[in-house]
Amino acid sequence: MAYSNTAEQLEVVSSVSVSDEFQILTDIYNEHINIAIWQHTLSSNILKESQYIIENAPSLQEVIAAEPEHAFEQLSSSHRALKASPALCDHIAVLVDMFCTLFEAKRAGVRLSVLDKAMCPKFHVDKIPCRLVTTFEGVATEWLLNEHVDRSKLGAGSQGLDDEQSGIMTVKNAIQTLEAGDVALLKGEGWAGNEGKGLVHRSPKLAEGKKRLLLTLDLID
Repeated sequence: MAYSNTAEQLEVVSSVSVSDEFQILTDIYNEHINIAIWQHTLSSNILKESQYIIENAPSLQEVIAAEPEHAFEQLSSSHRALKASPALCDHIAVLVDMFCTLFEAKRAGVRLSVLDKAMCPKFHVDKIPCRLVTTFEGVATEWLLNEHVDRSKLGAGSQGLDDEQSGIMTVKNAIQTLEAGDVALLKGEGWAGNEGKGLVHRSPKLAEGKKRLLLTLDLID
């Protein structure tokens, strides 16, 4: 579901901010926002290179402590499939620079993964300040508005039931889904003053034989 970033909309949907302009990511500093989404369209070169990586490096799990000024070189030298993917490496380097600038960080923890199953299949919150997520190929992250969550059903509160049966979603059709190319900042429980309001999200289910290429950036300094 797409949301416009109008004052009227934010008054009703107080926990999400969305735009096709990258500046929207600064809205994560708004105390009422726990997810800021830049609706970014991937170039044809990035799409081709993402598919190339999935086909030629199906077990890729690259983890790098990247410095903005060296991120491109660090990425492109870390794996042969990334060396052959300059457009993707350049885009990731730009995201590292944006992320570090936004949070005044010297480095970002970069994780680029090819996945064939959901890493975190149940709705949950992260005990960190903030994480950037973007999917280059395949289905993308699912999340819930604060207004549509019964947080007592998180973790053990679900009593072992799956999300569709536990009661964690308080309205029908509550699940929101990012699109491939979207760049999202997910505010966690570790953000000062955000205890009990961290974004509730999960990894999407993958159809048999399908893969996704996922990037996450974390604060490490």
